[in-house]
Amino acid sequence: MGNIASIVGGGIAIIVGLLGLIFWWDSFLTILKGGIPVLFLLGGIISLMVGISEIKENSKAKKEEKKTAE
Repeated sequence: MGNIASIVGGGIAIIVGLLGLIFWWDSFLTILKGGIPVLFLLGGIISLMVGISEIKENSKAKKEEKKTAE
């Protein structure tokens, strides 16, 4: 019984979502235009942080390698 309810609920959600996109297409594009720059900013910040973290880890690994070689 629960699986059928999930399928029916999912189908209804898809139909309502498609109708929403059709009737509110302009609003959707406005939100998309405003959201894309924010996503680029967040993606760039995350990428920068990951790159800095990797540089620090490589630096620590080289220092430990030198200590063990001595």
